Amino acid sequence: MDLVIAKKDLLRLVDRCQGVADKKSAMPVLANVLLAADGNALRVSATDLYLAVSGQTAAEIVSAGSVAVPAKDLLDRVKAMPDGPIQVTAREGAQTVIKAVGSPRRYTLHGMPGSEFPQLPKPAPDAPSLELPVELLSRLIERTHFSISTDETRAHVNSALFEWAGHRVRMVTTDGHRLSKMEVTLEGTSATATMLIPLKAIHELRRLTSGVDKETPTVHITQSGPNAFFGVGGMTFSVKLVDAQFPPYQQVIPNVSDRSIRAPRAQLAEALRAVSLAASDRTGGVKLTVTSRALRITSESPESGNGFDEVPIDYDGPEVTIGFNAKYFLDVLAAINDDEVVLGVSGELDPAVIRPATESAAESYVSVIMPMRI
Repeated sequence: MDLVIAKKDLLRLVDRCQGVADKKSAMPVLANVLLAADGNALRVSATDLYLAVSGQTAAEIVSAGSVAVPAKDLLDRVKAMPDGPIQVTAREGAQTVIKAVGSPRRYTLHGMPGSEFPQLPKPAPDAPSLELPVELLSRLIERTHFSISTDETRAHVNSALFEWAGHRVRMVTTDGHRLSKMEVTLEGTSATATMLIPLKAIHELRRLTSGVDKETPTVHITQSGPNAFFGVGGMTFSVKLVDAQFPPYQQVIPNVSDRSIRAPRAQLAEALRAVSLAASDRTGGVKLTVTSRALRITSESPESGNGFDEVPIDYDGPEVTIGFNAKYFLDVLAAINDDEVVLGVSGELDPAVIRPATESAAESYVSVIMPMRI
């Protein structure tokens, strides 16, 4: 294999693929990216056998072929190259030379034959396909990803539920201590799909959708067998979906709350962040005391003392004190763009419900945070 390619094009593809390569796998080939040259294009691919990503770009192909090279090593070396064209040559034994055209700088990488790289999954020709605005998928992920459980032994919550029912698209996540749900109405579009997307795939989709330029308005989503395929910005990303039952999230979201408090979002977040510095390192818990016109925030720690602050609120009713994990509140407040939020609380053992102060019929967001004893 012998080709010449612009540094920026090769760097973009390798950077987007290397996050999927599995450096810890018992199969050494999975720590590599596959470089496959054919016609007038170079395709770069990576997989860990659960996730796969590939993309191609124009290149000057002198001789076609393929080689698998270590993902991290290749990325570091391409970054170190001067701007301009790069020549990539795979020799006998998969020795791969990367050289800057017009410069003496070059690297040699010990690769593996491209034939040893696993075949990537492909959707069935008749598999149903959906189109979703890239910006919308990005917002669905940004507003919910932090509630996904990091416990890989609990696959049903170590994932995000993506549902498309008629005109409504939603994403729901929970780790058992909190829940986030965003739902949007797409007029003129109707489809049906249900997917449990694992956490690692959500991280990669977040990277892919946030790095897409405005000239790529939509993402193509195809569900085929146990896999889902996402086509965005010239990249194809596939994931083996989780085969499990997501918790009945509708039962977790309270229909009504005894108290409805309107609070300034940025000021509340700043106060929570400050008071949580004095919270217990073990629990991160703070107490929220709802009083007439003020929300008092306190924290106590046997090791570091205590903290206090208060935030003006729009509320006139009976007082109540509830303990919460401050980080859970901060994650939600960072995901909301509104200047004000509405906090719904009932008793000291009941969950808190957080929503943006302004919502439309076409878009809704809600987060539920379970209380904790402090």
